[in-house]
Amino acid sequence: MTTITPQRIAQIEARFAELQAMMASGELESDKFVAVSKEYAEIEPVAQAALQVKALRDEQQGLAEMLAGDDPEMKAMAADEVDGVKKAMEKAERELALQLLPKDSADDRPAMIEIRAGTGGDEAALFAGDLFRMYCRHAELQGWKVEMISANASEVGGFKEVVANIQGKGVFAKLKFESGVHRVQRVPETESGGRIHTSAATVAILPEPEEVDIKIRTEDLRIDTYRASGAGGQHVNKTDSAIRITHLPTGLVVQCQDGKSQHKNKAQAMKVLAARLYEQERAAVQSEEAEARKSMVGSGDRSERIRTYNYPQGRVTDHRINLTLHKLPEIIEGSALGEMIDALIAEDEASRLANLDG
Repeated sequence: MTTITPQRIAQIEARFAELQAMMASGELESDKFVAVSKEYAEIEPVAQAALQVKALRDEQQGLAEMLAGDDPEMKAMAADEVDGVKKAMEKAERELALQLLPKDSADDRPAMIEIRAGTGGDEAALFAGDLFRMYCRHAELQGWKVEMISANASEVGGFKEVVANIQGKGVFAKLKFESGVHRVQRVPETESGGRIHTSAATVAILPEPEEVDIKIRTEDLRIDTYRASGAGGQHVNKTDSAIRITHLPTGLVVQCQDGKSQHKNKAQAMKVLAARLYEQERAAVQSEEAEARKSMVGSGDRSERIRTYNYPQGRVTDHRINLTLHKLPEIIEGSALGEMIDALIAEDEASRLANLDG
């Protein structure tokens, strides 16, 4: 692992102290105070990690001097402590290195989740429904809030397509590696012969953009209204409340018919459009860094097959990191999904640290 120099630690400490002094001065205008507060929040965990490394290095230096001395008791005491300090140092330096890795600017954002049934007909729609419930339950356990934006329900249950917004700090950082093709192997309820079928659903995780990220011009939009279809009682047969928005420069089309209000459906559709446009811009920037991304866990490409849920064997396998957990019921219920997510994040961190060293 790359060693962080004392000079770099000193720079971090100096900047942290400078920000503390600026915030305590009471002389900052509101806009400047917001900017300084944001930088302070970002650098605080880095400064704490740097302080820990510095303290452990000082302790290690002190132990080395004791071992080099003439006092037998002091030597014995130092010898007892040196291994523990060395392990603590390795852990602290790794934590600081992780803190200093380039951050994805979208990591702290809420996220949009889009799940679509793929190959497999009715069974794919049922699986899309299972995945949506899995993420909703996981979000609930994390203290996040899920807001349905649009849903195209299947006649047999589940969804042909479902889009929702997940609000909470760091949602995108936690879920971004979920994008891709999820495959299920199980015996459908309608299968009388007991044969295992394979079907799939695609998941896309999009960071929620801020207003400054994306500017959408009214003249670039074609907005159509139409009568909603599907479940919803008599109302959907009487009101043209469903909205379809076409972004003319890119050809992107979004639609929303979930709410009874045309105004609310339009607002939700615009939210989805902004997220997709923002993701397009991010993808363009990231494609320029494709070589650096090759060893990472995944590109977020929704055409990449990432995971298989095998019901007969009760296992879930993530193909990117060759991890199999025999906890399918707990993962599908959302309670053990965090184990898979944490393993993916750890692998990504390890890959990025390796690239840093290389």
